[in-house]
Amino acid sequence: MSSAWLLPEHIADVLPAQARRLEELRRELLDGARAYGFELVMPPLLEHLDSLLSGARRQLDLKTFKLVDQLSGRTLGVRADTTSQVARIDAHLLNRRGVTRLCYCGPVLHTLPEGLHGSREPLQFGAEVYGHAGLEADLEVQELALDLMARTGISGTALDMGDARIVRGVLTGATMDTATRAQVYAALAAKDQAALLELGRGMPDAVRRGLYALVRLYGGEDVLEAARRELPATPLITSALDDLQWLAQHLRAVHPEVRIGFDLADLGGYDYYSGARFAIYASGSTDAVVRGGRYDEVGAVFGRNRPAVGFSTDLKQWVNLLPGRTLRPAIRAPWGEDAGLRSAIRQLRAQGESVVCILPGHGHEGEEFDCDRELVANGGHWQVRPL
Repeated sequence: MSSAWLLPEHIADVLPAQARRLEELRRELLDGARAYGFELVMPPLLEHLDSLLSGARRQLDLKTFKLVDQLSGRTLGVRADTTSQVARIDAHLLNRRGVTRLCYCGPVLHTLPEGLHGSREPLQFGAEVYGHAGLEADLEVQELALDLMARTGISGTALDMGDARIVRGVLTGATMDTATRAQVYAALAAKDQAALLELGRGMPDAVRRGLYALVRLYGGEDVLEAARRELPATPLITSALDDLQWLAQHLRAVHPEVRIGFDLADLGGYDYYSGARFAIYASGSTDAVVRGGRYDEVGAVFGRNRPAVGFSTDLKQWVNLLPGRTLRPAIRAPWGEDAGLRSAIRQLRAQGESVVCILPGHGHEGEEFDCDRELVANGGHWQVRPL
């Protein structure tokens, strides 16, 4: 029999040290997004399922917890991703004509964890730009993501880029059902040549040659030149390669320390992207810290098909990559009923200081504060002195 206090698998409490770092990170990212002009929104954790999953891909449906609303009897869903909610806000609540920059930060819930040690309750932060179809918006979103990583002290950053239009351009002329297309995408992402050979049977020669070429098209900037030689020179593919080159040149000028690479075959997890996509990695992490790209069709189901580009990240993953933080400096103070003491404590707290009162019978037991000073009585006055 399990203990009543045990939590479900891949669900965990966040204890003081980690909670403090997560909250500081959340504030840092929101302040960084605000510096770019992004406005904060807070979508609800629950929505009617038909709204929450409108136009959603099957993978998101499988990730979503469902329950019945006791007030209405309708089926509700606990959000597994916030992007569709923000698209709904842009389309129906704000309904602005020009560019809208929105950011968010809150928990999402997954039916299954992503990876052996993954959480089923990520703390998702994201930023999205609606209303601009040009590459300027793509560049702004990527620069914001890189700036936020630098702002929080993460080094060894690598940016991986691709474009959904390239694979779609290669597959032009091939007839296949949804399941087969998903298998092709998975084989490309895994660089599985044997699977592609089997899946390519019966496809036009140009499609097969393009798929086999895509498996090799990953690495540095020479990948783009190789792609121009080996892939069909269709307007869709040429435009995608031109866009990737333009983005890389501009990013390299601002972030010369970031390693930029390309993987033109990888569409894993990007089935709703419509253009350039990117993933950002950092030293010490095998998984992408940030994933994003252009998804111009995201608002179509809400009746307002606006250009859209953005990214999202899990703060619980991000925080593990941060350099060590020192404890917050604090002032230790005795507990007492003396009016001068209580007034001095209130004044220090009003000035932004952390004052930890030592309750009767206890020493300083807090582990989240470095009490480097103390409040002491001196000649009838309460003064702060170093420890």
